[in-house]
Formats: sequence, C-alpha cells, structure tokens
Amino acid sequence: MKICSYIYHMNRDKIIEPEKVLKVAEILKTIGHPIRLQVLEVLEREEPLTVSQILENINLDVEQSLLSHHLIKMKDKGILSSEKQGMHMYYRVTDRKILSIFDCMSNCSIV
Repeated sequence: MKICSYIYHMNRDKIIEPEKVLKVAEILKTIGHPIRLQVLEVLEREEPLTVSQILENINLDVEQSLLSHHLIKMKDKGILSSEKQGMHMYYRVTDRKILSIFDCMSNCSIV
C-alpha cells in the first residue's frame, strides 16, 4: 500500500489538529507553483545545487532572477535552506519528508 493511501485509511476517522492543518496549508500554498515544484523535483535527485545548476535542470523557460525569487520565497518559508560557499549559494530541501508530495501526486486519481 502506498504511503498516501495508508495515511488516508489510517486517519480518515480522525480530525487533524488545527495547527497541523494551518502548517500544511502554508506549505502547499508555498510550493503550489510549477517552478517551485520543479525546484523540489530537481533537489530530490541531487543536492545541494546552485541557482545555475537548478536552472539547467528545470524544464520551464525561466529567467535566473525569477528562479532566485522563488528560491528565496521557499527559503523564507523554511522549505529550503542555503549555504554560501565561495561565490555560490547552494540550496537543499530542509525536510525531505516534503518530497513525499510527488508520491501522492503520482498516485492521485484526479491528476
């Protein structure tokens, strides 16, 4: 059984705490953009990466300045972390559990 199905069946009779609902809603609102989802997909395969390396692996026509804006937004919300090494800023996913969203999306019957 896939993790999303398992969680659904396990929790369908339980009410999720309001704090958890708000946290999940904030995360989904932050990552709910094609560029941000692709950033997460790229970082799922390999990390840490620089802005330029992420840009090379994204399948959308995106300017580096726009990508940087999205990276900063995701960093501000705690989804990504960064580390400066020399002249480059390297990004990684703060909590890899968020990457399970791709399993959920691929198993979702409405997508």
